[in-house]
Amino acid sequence: MKIGLIGFGKTGKSVASILLENKKFCLEWVLRQSTVLEHRSVPEFFGIQSDEPGLIYSSSKTTIEELLNKHPVDVIIDFSSSDGIYTYGEIAAKRKVKIISAISHYKEKELQLLKKLAHNTTVFWSPNITLGVNYLLFAAKFLKKIAPWVDIEVNEEHFKKKEGTSGTAVKIAEALDIDKKDINSVRAGGIVGKHEVIFGFPYQTVRLIHESISREAFGNGVVFVAENLEHKQKGLYNFEDILTPYFAV
Repeated sequence: MKIGLIGFGKTGKSVASILLENKKFCLEWVLRQSTVLEHRSVPEFFGIQSDEPGLIYSSSKTTIEELLNKHPVDVIIDFSSSDGIYTYGEIAAKRKVKIISAISHYKEKELQLLKKLAHNTTVFWSPNITLGVNYLLFAAKFLKKIAPWVDIEVNEEHFKKKEGTSGTAVKIAEALDIDKKDINSVRAGGIVGKHEVIFGFPYQTVRLIHESISREAFGNGVVFVAENLEHKQKGLYNFEDILTPYFAV
């Protein structure tokens, strides 16, 4: 499966390293805003031997159309910004290239665009693409269904410079019918990401905790999603769509 990666920040680099390790995927190229590292390759950047091209391009000098003409791919993975979808979305959808977006926050305008693109290709979006945190979300929803009257608190911790409330925490709160204003947020040091759901029963407490130890966890999530989308028809998918069949008895 040929992959194009949008974004090469801290998380993008971690995802790229995981893709290079997996023989089922071929990292064809990376597109980023900065001209730094332009025309170098990802394997060279990491100092490893690889047959995969993984060429790095700048969006200020190369359009997505030119890139897809030179190096066609099966899937585009987006770890850039909420505006990134406008750079490649329409062109990718027309060419039936699958889209996997791992952007934390989208406004309603971008969400409507994703739905539009899904009419022509397979589109997946998750504000947190780690497998573990999405399993936590599943488990939390099941417990809330069993005990709808239970007290619930949602906590999230991230690195000092992360702005706004975690998109994952907002998604958890929405799934549990909790006002996002009641989410407890902590910003300190270099915490990669931690989410906790506390269920307060009268005589017991249940805590569901997911902590990202390394950003490579996002890469493992991408691999899981890409494998499960391989034979999916066009449409808009999320983690629940992918995980539900695994819970069938």
